[in-house]
Order: sequence, then C-alpha cells, then structure tokens
Amino acid sequence: MKLQFLLLLIFLPISFSCENKGKEMVTKKKVPDKYTLAFGSCNNQFTANTLWKEILKNKPDIFIWGGDIIYCDTYDMKFMKKNYTQQKNDSSYMDFINQVETIGTWDDHDYGINDGGVEYSKKDSVQQIFLDFFNIDQNNPRRSQQGVYFSQKIKINEHIINLLLLDTRYFRSTLTEDPTGVKRYIPNKSGEGTFLGEKQWNWLEKEMNNSKADFNIIMSSVQFLSYKHGFESWGTMPHEVTKLKKLIANSNAKGVIILSGDRHIAEISVDSIPNITYPLIDITSSGLTHSYTSFSGEENSYRIGNVVSDKNFGILKFDFINNTVTMEIRGESNKLYQTFTQKY
Repeated sequence: MKLQFLLLLIFLPISFSCENKGKEMVTKKKVPDKYTLAFGSCNNQFTANTLWKEILKNKPDIFIWGGDIIYCDTYDMKFMKKNYTQQKNDSSYMDFINQVETIGTWDDHDYGINDGGVEYSKKDSVQQIFLDFFNIDQNNPRRSQQGVYFSQKIKINEHIINLLLLDTRYFRSTLTEDPTGVKRYIPNKSGEGTFLGEKQWNWLEKEMNNSKADFNIIMSSVQFLSYKHGFESWGTMPHEVTKLKKLIANSNAKGVIILSGDRHIAEISVDSIPNITYPLIDITSSGLTHSYTSFSGEENSYRIGNVVSDKNFGILKFDFINNTVTMEIRGESNKLYQTFTQKY
C-alpha cells in the first residue's frame, strides 16, 4: 500500500499537466467570478504615458490596445521598426506589460498612413513589424494571413469571454471626402466599399455564430455607433453598419460589446437592435498621451453621459455572479469620469 501511495504521488502531477496541454483558451481561476479588462488608444511613443500606473490601480487581467500604439506615418520600414522599438523599450510600458497581459490591433498611425486603408502599399511589411511588437510566434497563423484580426478566448472558472479584435485598415475601401469641406468625410454611395473585406467578414461571422461565450467583446479601432462628426467611423459605410448589426442579431453570440478608439475623446454610445434583449454599447476610449482638449461639442444621438476630452482609458468589470458589466472611463490619478452598468 505504501508503494502504491508513493507511485500515486509521483504520477499524479504528471497526468495533471498532460491534461492541460493543447487548450485553445487562456484559463484564469479567480475567486469570486470576476474579470477586469482595460483598454486604450492613441499613444505617442515620444510622449511620457503617465496613465500606465493609473491603469494598474484597477488590477486589470488584460489590456487591449485599440490602435495608434505609435504615431509613424511612413513608407520607410526601417523608420517604422525604429518607432515600434522606441515604444516597446519604454521603461514605463515594459513595467506595465510585465504585470498585465497585453494584446491589440492597429489603427491608421501605427498602420502607416493617416486615415489609410486598402491602398497602403506597405501594409504587409508593417504587419510583420506589428506582430514583432507583440512577440507573436513565427508559426502563428497571423504571420501568414492578410490583416491582423484575431480572437482570443478567456476562461474564468466556468465562464468564457471571447475577444474579437478587428482590422479596420487592411481591407477598408476608400472613403468619400466631403466636397463642401464642412466635414472630413461623408457616407459612401449606397452599398459602396467594405470595412473588413470578405475574408474577415467570413471569419467574424463564423466566430459569432459558433460562440459559446458569456460575452463577446469586439475591438474596432474606429467608432461604430457615433458617425455624425464626419471623421472616420463605420458610418462612412452605412451598409456595413447594417451588416454588423444583423450579424449580431442573428448570431448565437451573447453579451456583445464594442470597444473603439481613434477620436482622442471618450464617450459611451448605446443603441437598441431588434432580436437582442440587451442594448448594443460602443464604449470609446482614446487619448492615452494626448487628447482633444479643444473639443467643443458634436452631435451623437447615441451618447449617454458626457464626452471626456481629457487623457483617458477604459475599464470593463465583468461580474459573472450578477451577470453584469460595469464600464468606466478613467484618467489621471485614476479619476472616474463616467460609469455605466449593464445587466445581461
């Protein structure tokens, strides 16, 4: 009996470790059943980011870059890599990523061209530099696919959060400039253009239809609901807005929330979609190192609360016991600018 007991002690840890190999999702055992996600965008690599330490005060389990990790509009790939390296080697950022899992997508200025899309000729080269920044393995499928979109599933005890990071640059069609000059862009003609491209749309549809997650968090670098400002947004292609709303309504995906950046402001926008029992929320956080301090107002019929034009970051607090998500906009000294709780 003693020999059997000793053998059990020896082999039990081995069998346990083998049992966990090859899992497709990151497992986080937490008590109680809660999870905290932080996100932000618009970070100038040559400006001190004083918000990293403020984000840490919220004890996030993950941080998601919403784009504009650096500002480098260029066709010179050596210069592009140098700027990504500048950010990667920043001491405050290094300290942050040593404590918090960090993932992300890109927007125009870390993609390589202001308001750029499908026409940018260096996008494949920048994609590899971008993936290097996140230390993505050379065998990862993102190294060979077109575009940086991907999903990551987080398991917290028996609960799952599905993170869907979109690429709104690689495939995005040309926008229509406002001929009057009043706004930067006006909506494309009916049905013209794509935001995600056919391959990415097919991927997103499959992800949404097959999702078993409690929550599906979509990161879009540009705003989805707010569009009347005339800058970049999904609203420049209204048919693509309709397409995503239909996909959300007709899919099996639960608890869909959209995160966005780009605007150098923060705000929370809410819309209702037929066939889903909860409101669709687009929470924008933008301006980690600089913000739209001269903001004087703009129309957004979906907005709840006020616009935050100071430097900011976003926080999502998932409570699986009460099935709620508390969304926060915070800034310097961890100041709480806005909070909104939604039950799902």
